[in-house]
Amino acid sequence: MATAEATQPAIIWFGRDLRLADHPALNAAVRSGRPLICIYIKEAFQSVSLLPGAASNWWLHHSLRKHAQELRKLGAELKLLSGEASVLLPHLVRKYDVAELFWNQTEIPWIDERDRHLAHRLIEIGCKPRVFRSTTLTSLAGILNKQGEPYRVFTPFWKAAQGTLDYERPLPAPTALNIHSEQPISEELDQWNLVPKSPDWAAGFHDVWTPGEQAARDRLETFIHKDLPNYPEQRDRPDLDTTSRLSPHLAHGELSARTLWYEVQRAKALGAPTAAAEKFLAELGWRDFSYYLFHHFGDLRRTNFNAKFDQFPWREDLAGFQAWTKGETGFPMVDAGMRQLWTTGWMHNRVRMIAASFLIKHLGIHWQKGMQWFEDTLVDADPLVNAASWQWVAGSGADAAPYFRIFNPVSQGEKFDPRGAYARRYIPELEIGFGKYPDEIIDLKLRREWALDAFKTLPSS
Repeated sequence: MATAEATQPAIIWFGRDLRLADHPALNAAVRSGRPLICIYIKEAFQSVSLLPGAASNWWLHHSLRKHAQELRKLGAELKLLSGEASVLLPHLVRKYDVAELFWNQTEIPWIDERDRHLAHRLIEIGCKPRVFRSTTLTSLAGILNKQGEPYRVFTPFWKAAQGTLDYERPLPAPTALNIHSEQPISEELDQWNLVPKSPDWAAGFHDVWTPGEQAARDRLETFIHKDLPNYPEQRDRPDLDTTSRLSPHLAHGELSARTLWYEVQRAKALGAPTAAAEKFLAELGWRDFSYYLFHHFGDLRRTNFNAKFDQFPWREDLAGFQAWTKGETGFPMVDAGMRQLWTTGWMHNRVRMIAASFLIKHLGIHWQKGMQWFEDTLVDADPLVNAASWQWVAGSGADAAPYFRIFNPVSQGEKFDPRGAYARRYIPELEIGFGKYPDEIIDLKLRREWALDAFKTLPSS
């Protein structure tokens, strides 16, 4: 409710949370009664490896457009700015005499560390920082084992984490916004060049994806009613298209993890199979675990969780890497996944593991190169989840698959794509008359033996 003291404006700073519903910072900003300035900042990071990839930028462009449309329905304009938030925000605070600045923390360590310094700067110039949790289900700092130490294995972490979860209904979207009479000049979204033009390599994305908060809710509802009941049995079958495909909506914050948790729990209460719901929610748990590992163990994008992998004898194989990125390795399950990635900006999770294992353990190429390729080509790229998942496949991560567990792409294809429907969908050369499919670029048995021998060279502890 507005008070006499609430005449000064407030800024609501959107980031990886492009939604109106279950948005704690926006909810608090509305309740403050202050007239609002709504902004989004396209930031530049010193490290190129931390910049959003090309496919993520495609999604961001369309997500920002949809978010601006939804804000406009409430009488607000989303102002687009580019530069360093630590410089832009204090400038806006001074210019518009802003009393409070509301935002949701990202749980990405290097961004939240920057924002802590920003908060101190805001206080110095008379603006109150109002920061809220909304990215993860759990409080990352508070989940520790009986010895007071962070968990290193997913299953006990998730068991402990679930004991802390008791969410009420997610916060509703506001029905109106009180907008400040003075607003900064917005940059034009099209001038940010987030989408490709010539060539338009993302042309096929439109056939698969609809970014935006409403599309996220629609996809969630469809998944719960159509595919959730059979999720445990069908989640590993790329030929069936029965996974949720909610990951890009979650990565860009069009849907909160809490909303997803709440709706699946509600579906369970209404009769959805308990085993199916729990299996799906464990995937949300893995996302939280990835953030948890970064919170407690440092930057796992740059360092191995298991330090003995610092000594691993990685191979330099440019030709092999290029064949992998193009989907021309001669192994259909790998190639179909890499072509699905290129044409749709997404890859089925089971196939991600197969493709990643092939790059790391058959080609012997460093997991970081695969991580970087995925981050440039995935619409759902998440810098923390991506790194934790690649390290899991490599064997260097927390709760990792043992290094000697090497996915055989042939047997994996026979098991999870038994009719070859997925492979043929993305590899037309497998049909007669559509060109020659590449020969196998390696001997699986020989490379598997190389990988096992290389693993034996690592320190025992």
